[in-house]
Amino acid sequence: MTPPPVRVDHLVTSGTFSLDGGTWEVDNNVWLIGDDHEVYVIDAAHDADAIADAVGGRRLLGIISTHGHDDHIDAAPALAERTGAPILLHPEDEVLWRMRHPDRAPDKPLADGDVLTVAGTRLRVLHTPGHSPGAVCLYAPALTTVFSGDTLFQGGPGATGRSYSSFPTIIESIRERLLTLPPETVVRTGHGDSTTVGDEAPHLEEWIARGH
Repeated sequence: MTPPPVRVDHLVTSGTFSLDGGTWEVDNNVWLIGDDHEVYVIDAAHDADAIADAVGGRRLLGIISTHGHDDHIDAAPALAERTGAPILLHPEDEVLWRMRHPDRAPDKPLADGDVLTVAGTRLRVLHTPGHSPGAVCLYAPALTTVFSGDTLFQGGPGATGRSYSSFPTIIESIRERLLTLPPETVVRTGHGDSTTVGDEAPHLEEWIARGH
């Protein structure tokens, strides 16, 4: 009997992002990767109920945080409490995490090169600092896709104008870690539309020239 195929489910949730004294309305992409039995959530943003509904009766293996900005983690503790799933975050973003959740630490660290497996599919952790110190992307070669968080979008890098961010660092991360992936790799972003490595790679020098 053929095992059920791994699939990627997608939610868009709405809320706010706050940092450096400002607050902005945002829509976030929440990604779920798994099969009919088990799943990972990538970025538990804004609406724990909606995300739990999307998980359904599946076993939630973990809540992966691509970085510690509050719009990507605000619903993580509530989802963890409902499901018993651990929250995973790169330790270099714990300073950002604590701004939103001072009394609830992440459960497990993410490190560059870690491999998480769901439904027989491997997710490789790529540390891609710049948007934040502990930003990571999740590369699933079998699905020809990378979950880029706020590191790479359709049209350029994630924002680097606020605390704990660095434009030269995000450019290095994109150049060395993402644009080296196969051109057909689908980039599933933290906000907005997906793109591909091949569509974005030719524009790197333009981004460097404009400085964002």
